[in-house]
Amino acid sequence: MPYTHELEFKVRDYECDMQGVVNNGVYQNYLEHARHEYLLARDIDFARLTAAGTDLVVVRAELDYKKSLTSKDCFIVRSHLRQASRIRFEFEQEIYRLPDETLMLSARITGTSVNAKGRPYLPPELAALFTSVYSRRVISADVTTSKPTKGKVLAHRASCKSIDSFSNSLLL
Repeated sequence: MPYTHELEFKVRDYECDMQGVVNNGVYQNYLEHARHEYLLARDIDFARLTAAGTDLVVVRAELDYKKSLTSKDCFIVRSHLRQASRIRFEFEQEIYRLPDETLMLSARITGTSVNAKGRPYLPPELAALFTSVYSRRVISADVTTSKPTKGKVLAHRASCKSIDSFSNSLLL
C-alpha cells in the first residue's frame, strides 16, 4: 500500500494499562490524530468545514491489533485516503514501531460527511483529494509544530518527537 502521509508519535506513560501496554482504545486516538493531520496537510480544516455546516463522521472502524506498544515506544502512523463510494471514503492506516518498523496495528476507517440537514454528501474539498496528483505524495508532519513536510520519508528520524501537543477533536 502506498501511504501518502506519515506522522510520528511517542507513547506516554498514562496511555498504558495495568499490563504495561497501550490500552486498545488509545490506538483510535492515534489514528484519529493522524487523520486530522493528513487533512490539515492538504488544507482541509475541520473548524472551517463545521462552520460551513459540514461534519465528517466515522461510520465504521476496523482495527487489527498485531502487537502491543509500550511506554516510551516511538512509532509512526502511515495513512492513505481513498474514495470508497459516491459518498464514503476510507482511511487505510498502519502503525509501525520505530526504529525496527514492526507492524503493530492495521486499520480501515470508513467515513462520510453530512450537511447541515444531516444528509450524507461529499464536499468539494474532499472530492478534490481523490483526483489530485497532490494527494499521492507522501507528507510527513512534525507533531510538535503540526507543520507538514513534503516529500518521501526514507528513514526513521534520529529522535522520536514528543506529542505533548496531541489533542482530540472531532470524530474523524
